[in-house]
Amino acid sequence: MAEETGIAWTDSTFNPWRGCMKVSEGCKNCYAEQLVTKRQGLPVWGQDAQRIVAAESTWKNPVRWNRQAANDGRQQKVFCASLADIFERYEGPARDAVWATRARLFVLVSDTPHLTWQFLTKRPENIMDMVPQSWRDSWPSNVWIGCTVENQKRAGGRLPHLLRVPAAVRFVSYEPALEHVDFKPWLTGIQWLIVGGESGPGARSFNPAWADWTRQDCLSYCV
Repeated sequence: MAEETGIAWTDSTFNPWRGCMKVSEGCKNCYAEQLVTKRQGLPVWGQDAQRIVAAESTWKNPVRWNRQAANDGRQQKVFCASLADIFERYEGPARDAVWATRARLFVLVSDTPHLTWQFLTKRPENIMDMVPQSWRDSWPSNVWIGCTVENQKRAGGRLPHLLRVPAAVRFVSYEPALEHVDFKPWLTGIQWLIVGGESGPGARSFNPAWADWTRQDCLSYCV
């Protein structure tokens, strides 16, 4: 969807569809909801709302990126999806389209080995049920899997599910960080941890010490 992005930890973003629903405390000031519903005027937030599948022209972008990356001899990171959650168990009016689109996405991922796909979800409990059987048997090397953690409660509820996924790279987006989280019980299974506070109107406070403590825990584990 985006040739370039302001997200520091990826190269491009791709959204197979737009729309989601709030599921936890971190969703209160969701940037994606604000962008899609307010700026773009699309009523796609909530379980009973529509989901809008990307245009065919958008689906051509990853194929083009993959070709260019192959020519350049490099891997290009693609964050999927910044305006949705591909592991949402959506049962609304666009249910059949979304579920078919998810299956199409997995084929696209397999067809673009020079793209490193970064899947980020707030619903890691659904991952292994929703990916193809072939992925469960042998996880693709170009797929990183991550989940969002905003507080200790969500860490305890989500990270055990994340660690069951046999990906080479499992990552955590501790964003928006709403309180100090002790990640030490799960660091043996996490390869990458992103920390950040909330931004925009009504942003909740972020204590920089939370980032410092998390960094020190990670450094201690690496040593």
